[in-house]
Amino acid sequence: MRKLFIVSSIIIIAVLTGWSILWPPAVWSFVIFGPLFILGFYDLLQKRHTIERNFPVFGRLRFLMEDLRPKIYQYFIESDTNGTPFNRQNRSVIYQRAKKVDDTSPFGTELDVYQNGYEWLNHSIAAIDHSKLDLSPRIIVGGPACKQPYSASVFNISAMSFGSLSQNAILALNSGAKIGNFAHNTGEGGLSHYHLQPGGDIIWQIGTGYFSCRHHDGTINYEAFAERAVLPQVKMIEIKLSQGAKPGHGGILPAAKVTPEIAKIRLVEMGEDVISPPTHTAFSNPVAMMYFIKKLRDLSGGKPVGFKLCVGHKSEFLSICKAMIKTGIYPDFITVDGGEGGTGAAPLEFANSIGMPLREALAFVYDALTGFDLKKHIKIIASGKVATGFDLVKNFALGADMCNSARGMMFALGCIQALECNSNTCPTGVATQNKSLMKGLVIEDKKTRVANFQKQTVGSAIQMIGAAGLQHPDDIHRMFIYRRVSPSQIQTYAELFPYAPKGSLLNTPYPLNFEMDMAISSAESFVSDYSKVSTVATTEASAYVS
Repeated sequence: MRKLFIVSSIIIIAVLTGWSILWPPAVWSFVIFGPLFILGFYDLLQKRHTIERNFPVFGRLRFLMEDLRPKIYQYFIESDTNGTPFNRQNRSVIYQRAKKVDDTSPFGTELDVYQNGYEWLNHSIAAIDHSKLDLSPRIIVGGPACKQPYSASVFNISAMSFGSLSQNAILALNSGAKIGNFAHNTGEGGLSHYHLQPGGDIIWQIGTGYFSCRHHDGTINYEAFAERAVLPQVKMIEIKLSQGAKPGHGGILPAAKVTPEIAKIRLVEMGEDVISPPTHTAFSNPVAMMYFIKKLRDLSGGKPVGFKLCVGHKSEFLSICKAMIKTGIYPDFITVDGGEGGTGAAPLEFANSIGMPLREALAFVYDALTGFDLKKHIKIIASGKVATGFDLVKNFALGADMCNSARGMMFALGCIQALECNSNTCPTGVATQNKSLMKGLVIEDKKTRVANFQKQTVGSAIQMIGAAGLQHPDDIHRMFIYRRVSPSQIQTYAELFPYAPKGSLLNTPYPLNFEMDMAISSAESFVSDYSKVSTVATTEASAYVS
């Protein structure tokens, strides 16, 4: 598009110039079209707006629609699965924070406060002055066996692989992480030089394909892992069990798309399909998984090692907890990815209908760890449509220590939600390998926007916590968040998600909402023993009747 504009502009200018000499009235045509050519060349040279750089003149129509959008869609705000506004309203907030412009809103609340699903934070008469709050709180990640604990921001970049995102997008994200002193998750596509070059902190994700640390047959290469894991920029290691957008689903990168650069980064062969299986080959049961965690921690020099999952069968997570108790080996962190998480290439049914939503999953994971008295060793990271300060606050209330964002960070880069992530035609240069489109994304400009968005979103969350009379994200709990569950009824998160008593899963009788899953789970197997279901159900029914 850029080359076409330049060539066509030169031709048209030459034609109009010659025409104006032979036929003076054509000068008027030049007067009309001349400013458009000048505007087009200006768009090509400016560095703040990717759409204008990639689509000179025509890209400006997007900003016209952006100005009209609040008026047109005022009463048609899209909602996520939890009933809170995301797409248009929250996207505007992200853009404003990324550009560091005023994000205040006139005329008060635009939401229907009597609609089912409306949520709010209760404030305090004894609110804390913002100037007395730490607007950039840190969380220490590292359990008893960790030798290199990591002081992490409470808001970081979620997993997005190179290949899924362009090199310019990866460079801008990591550069923003460097500026703002927060972490950047590599995604399962491997640890590339684009992640390392800017110098931002890295969370290296190891998926089922073991990219960047694999043998030719797809099994993990511990020597290759150790070589990269000890790099000073790599602060934490995350084992990906599943992701919210397509849990339980593997992937294939066709041989035709395996470039020499991708092959080198992922340690795969050219000319062959790259298989990312749905499950790990390095371990086959919860106990073996704990020893795998220990081995990676030892090979990394004692850095924090954790795992990421979208919660499916509750009994499987309880099996993992039982394996922690049995082996005495604990992950340093667990990333809980909600079923509403996104990706550029998930089957529609998987994206819409598989995986537990974030809030239910987050509450369950926190309660399970508390029930086994393991939470003291393990930090919880929440991921899944996290984009605003209030999103952070709600997740903190449910038990998260930190949050990750992919969608929000993409918007900060300039994503306009064109929904072309899987077609290699992303107009903003974010999710494409098309070099012509990629050039429109100017790293120097976008890295600042990423840092701005992260800083102001964390600041907003901490100010909200201060408004509730609290000092730190650790201080908030489920009693502080209210949700309208019907036109005439509201409940706190504590009522919707009752806390499990500390240590309540170490001995029988278990809390009733855990009894079934505890009975069918085992530290020796991920596969639950469903033959016990009818027995437990009969026992529960008898207890209920009595």
